Order: sequence, then structure tokens, then C-alpha cells
Amino acid sequence: MTLWSILVLASLACLLLKIIGYLIPEDLVKSGPVRRTADLLPAALLAGLIGTGIAVENQHLAIGPPFAGVATAAVLFWLRVPFLPAVVAAAAVTAVLRLWTQA
Repeated sequence: MTLWSILVLASLACLLLKIIGYLIPEDLVKSGPVRRTADLLPAALLAGLIGTGIAVENQHLAIGPPFAGVATAAVLFWLRVPFLPAVVAAAAVTAVLRLWTQA
């Protein structure tokens, strides 16, 4: 398969999913389990992207400064630290570890 054929097939699949979304009854979409899944799915996908982005390098597990920064933010959020101080602390941990590993 060429790149263009994959692109066309992926586009058609997206169009088909969009059409199916319009055909699903509204009562089914607004039901409890579907609504909860739809609310949690973006967060789960984002967590997966972040996880692979910070812990995988050349298809190998590579735990380094970015992972430490995200872990710092996770712990601070668990301790209910406000958003901005947690992000600043995570960035500081990542920066210090990057400087330390390069030296």
C-alpha cells in the first residue's frame, strides 16, 4: 500500500465514523455509561500520549528527566498543590535533571 492509499482509507474511515455518529439515537448517547466513557476518554488518550512521549525513545523504555518532571507534577497534584506551582516545580525538576545529566 502506498502512503496515499492509506491516507484515503483513513479519511474514508473517519467519514464513516462521523456518519455513524449521526445515526446513533440521542438517548443512547446521553445514557450514563456512554456519557461517562465519553467524558473520561480524552483524559485517558492524553495520558497515553504523554506516557509514550516521555518514557519511550527509539522504541525502548527511557526513563529520564521528562518522566521525573511528570512524576513530580503528579505527586504535587495528588497533594492538591495548585496548578501553577506544580507546573513550575515539574519544569524545574526537569531542567535541573537535564542540566545534571548533560554535565
